[in-house]
Amino acid sequence: MPFMKGAAPIRRTIQYLEAGKIVFKDRIKIVSIHYNTLGENHRGTRDFVFWHLPQIQFKNPDVQVMTLKNMTPTPFIRCFMSDGKDLLIDVDNRDKDRIHDHVLQVLGKPKETLHMEAMAKEKKDNIANFGYMCEKHCMCEIFGQVPCPAVVPLPKSWRGKYKNEES
Repeated sequence: MPFMKGAAPIRRTIQYLEAGKIVFKDRIKIVSIHYNTLGENHRGTRDFVFWHLPQIQFKNPDVQVMTLKNMTPTPFIRCFMSDGKDLLIDVDNRDKDRIHDHVLQVLGKPKETLHMEAMAKEKKDNIANFGYMCEKHCMCEIFGQVPCPAVVPLPKSWRGKYKNEES
């Protein structure tokens, strides 16, 4: 499989991408991560970008995520909001887990909101659905479909019992 090549190919699997916990609030539009490729105080930010950035991009398709390398003496994350404000997070000398937890706490949606959004997404209000707990109980109640065999008998040619008989 060609996608299983390179450093840590697990990062490109759908299970890994869906396991991400950071879903940004709706007002966040741009996130830029500034760090250097060398330096011990940048190690946590490099690891955060390596391990968590693909999950963040997967979970937040409407957010622009930028990484700017080798442009700053100290690592930081800057977030731009839809109302024009920006937020600066200092991540100097932090490991990737502390950065992840801090970003989740400050920029992420609360668990209750995520749960409510998942319930609303799961709710099935489509008029084409039928069955228990839906608007239509049987397929025959939908206009243009074959009437219910309990009410109007099907033609014998449509029934398997009379398949070999020519009527």
